[in-house]
Amino acid sequence: MSENKVIEQRGLWLDEMEVGAVYRHAPGRTITEADNTWFTAVTMNTQALHLDAAFAETEPFGQRLVNSMFTLATLVGLSVSQLTQGTIVGNLGFSEVSFPAPLFHGDTLYAETTIVDKRDSKSRPGQGIVTLEHRGYNQHGTLVAKAVRQTMMFMSSHGQPESAAPRKER
Repeated sequence: MSENKVIEQRGLWLDEMEVGAVYRHAPGRTITEADNTWFTAVTMNTQALHLDAAFAETEPFGQRLVNSMFTLATLVGLSVSQLTQGTIVGNLGFSEVSFPAPLFHGDTLYAETTIVDKRDSKSRPGQGIVTLEHRGYNQHGTLVAKAVRQTMMFMSSHGQPESAAPRKER
């Protein structure tokens, strides 16, 4: 009897990322009123546009807006399992963050990411810097969020089997 091959879900190693490649992340995420209210409250953001339906009705969009920081966090989160799960050292920073159209309760956020640039780290062997451009679209295909993110990523040598502890049966 042969030993079963084990395939563990992970993101991409630095050396697997190709500049110019576009990744479409699935599934999308439908944003609920509870999501928006919870995130807004837990982050101490008392902006009435997120919390006060009567006030928001009198403003230009006529309804509450999804907190843009929740939109950004969800946009990045949608990319994790495909790109950075277990392969990222950490975020280095964000730039060019924009929200060209609003996101509302009940909208579904879909994400895609382009690998913009990558390079080996000069000071951290086995690691490198990747620049990612994340774009979020609602269910109508309208761009609602964009962010450029720099990350420090591990190279595949970090994930060699001998460096990982064996897993116990559950």
